[in-house]
Amino acid sequence: MAGVHLKRKDNLWILFNGKEYCVGLTKDAQEELGTITFVSLPKVGQSFKQGDSFVEVEAEKAVNEFSSPLTGVISSVNEKVDADINVLNDEDEMVAWLASFKEVDPAEFDNL
Repeated sequence: MAGVHLKRKDNLWILFNGKEYCVGLTKDAQEELGTITFVSLPKVGQSFKQGDSFVEVEAEKAVNEFSSPLTGVISSVNEKVDADINVLNDEDEMVAWLASFKEVDPAEFDNL
């Protein structure tokens, strides 16, 4: 697909869909953590700098804070997580998305 770019950094995947930068948990992260039981997601409109702690995940094997892979503003979060935490344990890592960023410098993404 043209215009779709996927990167990986620190057990997160980052997908640029031409508009936003969607961030989620990789299979490696899911395996290291075990079954995820709770996640603290950022709020829409919150700003992060690359390296800031932006998501905390509690799971059977570990509690892990994930650093923001990008500098930007949260444009959306995975609201399905509130209804069913198991979306973060899904076989398809693309289902295990956490949040999307806007107002990101494309060069920062390219340098991941």
